[in-house]
Amino acid sequence: MPNKKFKNALERKSQACPPIWLMRQAGRYHDHYQSLKKNYTFEELCKKPRLAAETAMGPINEFDFDVAILFSDILFPLEALGMDLSYNPGPQFGLHLDEENAGSLLTNQNPIDFMDFQGEAIERTIERLPEEKSLIGFVGGPWTLIAYACNVNKDLSDISISNFQVGLLENVILPLLKENIKLQLNAGAEIVMIFDSAAHQLADEDFKIYLDKTFNELAKEFPNKVGYYAKDGINYDIIIDKKNQEGIALAGMGLDSSIDLKDYFNQTGNGFIQGNFSENFLTLPYEQFLPKLEDFINHMADLGPNDRLGWVCGLGHGVLKTTPQENVKAFVTKIRENF
Repeated sequence: MPNKKFKNALERKSQACPPIWLMRQAGRYHDHYQSLKKNYTFEELCKKPRLAAETAMGPINEFDFDVAILFSDILFPLEALGMDLSYNPGPQFGLHLDEENAGSLLTNQNPIDFMDFQGEAIERTIERLPEEKSLIGFVGGPWTLIAYACNVNKDLSDISISNFQVGLLENVILPLLKENIKLQLNAGAEIVMIFDSAAHQLADEDFKIYLDKTFNELAKEFPNKVGYYAKDGINYDIIIDKKNQEGIALAGMGLDSSIDLKDYFNQTGNGFIQGNFSENFLTLPYEQFLPKLEDFINHMADLGPNDRLGWVCGLGHGVLKTTPQENVKAFVTKIRENF
């Protein structure tokens, strides 16, 4: 470690071929994962470090991604705090959080100890990684955790954060995520991504305030070690404005496939830009997927290496469970052949 192409992207060094990693690259679409699931639950694959490493290594061995990702889940910090979390197959909570029950639900006084399995999983994965591969960790975005904990309707938008949620953010979620990021970095993760899949729910003014708190508490604490991703029509100009503020050294940011990636390379002077082939295109039959990929390659190839500094090639979001494995293999192969 680290992967040379990924290191170049982090440092904005010119290179012809970008590094490749995909969100959810270890998951339900992959035979390797399905084989493990015949004998183990999702929680066991995440919480038993040997199994987490085996799960993370599957797509590295088969598809030769440049970067491995800690195999875990964004919601475990909520369980660490005392919430009753299970998966069947998606996440389910015994009770959701509100102002009245917070004192009785959030009972763990030292929640970071619960997360130790992630540190060992990173160490076990690194032991198995080829020397030329990188490894990254991740945490859920603070608002995304709050939205799950408080059962915020996924269809809502233009949300203003309540006083209760602000207190939860400042006094509970951000302090724990800071410790969680530190744990993963100390275990050997090169960077830690913040996956904030529900951040688009927030009204712009609340999103600005929220990002200020999040970046000042997390990105400033770990310069050039924390990346940020949000999706679904998020206002990326707000993220870039916060990213470019003095003292905020973000490792990079991911963008979804709804926007033109080419428009963003010159808007920020440091860190990677990750994305953004459509995860929906990747699910198409091969003969339909291939022209979409060729269009994406031709579009990105219009930029020279110095015009796409920091590019980390990936999807707009995570690999979907209906994705054909041959498409994933072709994606990696053709990106490398053409760049």
